[in-house]
Amino acid sequence: MDDEPTSVSNEFSGGDSDVVVQAGTVHGGIHVHGPGRSFPPPRQLPYGVPGFVNRVNELTGLDTLHPRPADERGDGPAVVTAITGGPGVGKTALALHWAHRVRRHFADGDLYIDMRGYDSGDALGPEQALTSFLRALGVEADRIPIDEQECAALFRSMVYGKKILIFIDNVSSVKQTRQVIPASRSSLVLITSRNRLSGLVAREGAARVTLDVLSPQESVQLLREVIGPLRVDAEPEAARRVAQLCGCLPLALRVVGERAAGRSLLSLGELVDELVQEQDLLDALADREDELSDVRAVFSWSYRALPEESRRAFRLLGLHEGKVLCVDSAAALLAVTPAVARRRLGDLADVHLLQETARDRYRMHDLLRSYAVELLSAEEPREERTRAVRRVLTWYLLSADAGRKAILPHSRSLPLVPAGEQVRPVERFDEAADAIRWFDTERENLLAALKQAVAWGQYDIAWMLPVVASGFFELGAHWSDWKHVHELGLDAARLVGNRLGEALHLVCLGDVHWRSGAYDLAVDVYGRAAEISRDIDDLWTLGFSLRGLGLISLEQGDPGAEEHIEAALAVFREHGDRRGEGMSLLSLAECARGREEHAEAAVLCRGALGIFREIGDRWSEAWGALPLADSLGELGELPDAEEHLGRALAVFREFTDRRSEASVLGRLGDVSSARGEPDAARRFWTQAAVLYEELGDESADVLWRRAEDVTVSGSGEEDGGGRAG
Repeated sequence: MDDEPTSVSNEFSGGDSDVVVQAGTVHGGIHVHGPGRSFPPPRQLPYGVPGFVNRVNELTGLDTLHPRPADERGDGPAVVTAITGGPGVGKTALALHWAHRVRRHFADGDLYIDMRGYDSGDALGPEQALTSFLRALGVEADRIPIDEQECAALFRSMVYGKKILIFIDNVSSVKQTRQVIPASRSSLVLITSRNRLSGLVAREGAARVTLDVLSPQESVQLLREVIGPLRVDAEPEAARRVAQLCGCLPLALRVVGERAAGRSLLSLGELVDELVQEQDLLDALADREDELSDVRAVFSWSYRALPEESRRAFRLLGLHEGKVLCVDSAAALLAVTPAVARRRLGDLADVHLLQETARDRYRMHDLLRSYAVELLSAEEPREERTRAVRRVLTWYLLSADAGRKAILPHSRSLPLVPAGEQVRPVERFDEAADAIRWFDTERENLLAALKQAVAWGQYDIAWMLPVVASGFFELGAHWSDWKHVHELGLDAARLVGNRLGEALHLVCLGDVHWRSGAYDLAVDVYGRAAEISRDIDDLWTLGFSLRGLGLISLEQGDPGAEEHIEAALAVFREHGDRRGEGMSLLSLAECARGREEHAEAAVLCRGALGIFREIGDRWSEAWGALPLADSLGELGELPDAEEHLGRALAVFREFTDRRSEASVLGRLGDVSSARGEPDAARRFWTQAAVLYEELGDESADVLWRRAEDVTVSGSGEEDGGGRAG
C-alpha cells in the first residue's frame, strides 16, 4: 500500500479530512446497500398545510397524472407535472397536499428541495439539488462528483427503475430542473413555479396545472376553516367582501383569518371596514402595480396592529437572507437577547407573518419578505440596516469559528471582527459532533450570509467566513460549495487588499483543484500562494503551499517532490508549527517508501506520531499509524504494526469515520495473512469489504477476492484506502 497518509488539504483542516476520492471520475453504478446494512428510503416531504381546503378540480387533475402500472418499468423521461401560478395562490400547499396523498405509491421514497427561485437571496442551482438528493439516497459525500454533468449521470443511475416522488419547489427557470429529471417513468417529478416553464412542457413533456386564485366560495370556506364557521356563517356577505379584499389569495386569507381568530369581538363587518381604510390609505400613497398589490393592504392591516417592537422585528427579519432563521441569529439581527427574540418570533408566527418550521426555527414567505423589505426601506435609515446586516453576519462568522475550534482545534486561527455587545455567537461546542450538526443545519444560511456580505460590501467578513468554515465544507464533502466560497472569499480579499486572505484562499483552491484532478491549476495557485506568503512573511501559509506542491509532485512521480516537502518542513520548524512539522514528516515518509527505504519511512512516521501525541491531535495520530504500519509490515515487524492499527481503529470508530475504519480493517487483514492467520485475515477483509461496498467504493471487489482466497498473503495490492486525511 503506497497511499499518502495525509490529505493534501493543507490549510484550514490541516489535512484532517477523510479519505480522498477523485469524485470527478465517478460515472455512476455506485452501490450503497452493502450486506448487513439497510439504508432506509428517503422521506423528505415537509408537513402539509393544516386545514387544507378546496382545489378539488386541481387535485382530480393531478390524480390522473399518476403513472399507470403498465408504464412503471418503461424507459423514457419521468412523469413531470408543473404547478404554476402567481405568488401566494397556494402552489406549494396544493403540491404538498397531493404529494402526501400519493406518496404511498412510491415505495423507494420521496425527495424534496426548495430551489428558492424567488427569495431575496440567490436561487439554488441544479448541482445543489443533485448533491442533496444523492446524499438522501445514501451516496457517501466523497463519492459525489464535483462536475454537474457527472453528478446528474450518477443521479439518473441511482433512481433508474425506482418508484420515487421528487418534489422541486419554487423553481424560477427550467435550467434549475432539467438535470434533476430522471430517465425512468417509474419516477414522478412535481414542480412549482410562478413561471409557465414552457420549455419544460415542450421538451420534457411536462403536464402543466395552472393555479389561479381561489373562487369567492372557496375563499369563504378557507375563512371558515381559520376563523371558525359560526362567525363566518353569521355574516356571509362580509365574509365574501373580506375574500375580495384579500384578492382571494390563500396566503392573504390565512394572514387575515389568523388575526381575526385572535380578536373574537371583532365582527366581520368591522374587519371589512378596517381593511377598506387600509386599502384607501395605501392607494393614496401607491402609484404602481406590483406583486404586492393584492396583498399589501392585508399585510399592512396585520402589521400595523402589532406593537412597535414586533413591527420593527418584522421589518429587520426581511434582512435575513437564509432559507430558515434560528432564534440566535434573529437575536443578533434584532440586537436583543435570545429570550426576547424567541418572544418576537412567536408573536409574528401567531399572526401568520412567520411560519415555525421546527423548534426555534422560522421561515418567512417570500411575499412577506418582499413586504418587510419594502417597509424597511421606508422606515429604517440605511445606517441602521447596515448595522443589522453586520450584526447577523458577525454572528455567523464567530459561530462558525467556534465550530472550527471544535472539529479542527489545530487549524489556522484568525483575528476576527469583534462581536460587540449586541451579538451573542455560539461560544463553544462541547463535542466535534455538535459542531458538525450545527453546520449541517446552518450550511445554506452560511452560503446566503457570504453572498449577502459581498452584496452589502462587508468584505472583511466575506473573506474571513470561508476561511473559518472551510473545514466544514471539506469534511462534509460539499465540493462545489467548498470551491465556490473560496472563489468569493478570494475576490473579497483582493477587493480590500488583504494579502493574507488572498494567500489563504489560494491554498484552499489548490486543495480543491487537487481533489478534482486539475493538477496544473493546483500547482499554479499553490505557487501564487507561496509567492504572496513570502512577500508578507506568513510562514504558516508558505509551509502548506510548499507541502501542497510537494504532494502533487509526489503523486506525479516528480523527483522534485522531496525538495518541496523539505522546504515546507524547514518553514514549519522555523515558525514553530508542530502540526505542520508532523504532516511534513509523514509526507517525507511517503517519499522514503517510494524508494523502498522502509526503515527510514518508519523513523519519520514515528517522529510525526510523537508530535501529534504531544499536541493532543488524536485524529492525525491515528492517520499517521497507517503508513507506519505499512512500513513495519515491510520490515517484518508485524506485531508492532498490528498494535498501531488497533489503536487507529478505535479512534476511527469513535469518530464514526467508516471509510477510515475500512482502510484499517483491510490493513489488519494483510497483517493477519502475513502472520499465517487465514481465518483472521478473512474476517478483517470481509469486514472491510462490507464497509467499502456500503460506501460505494470499488475497493470492495479487491477485498472480496482476498477473503475468498485466503491463501494469498499480503500482496501489497492497493486496498482502496486511497489518500487518507
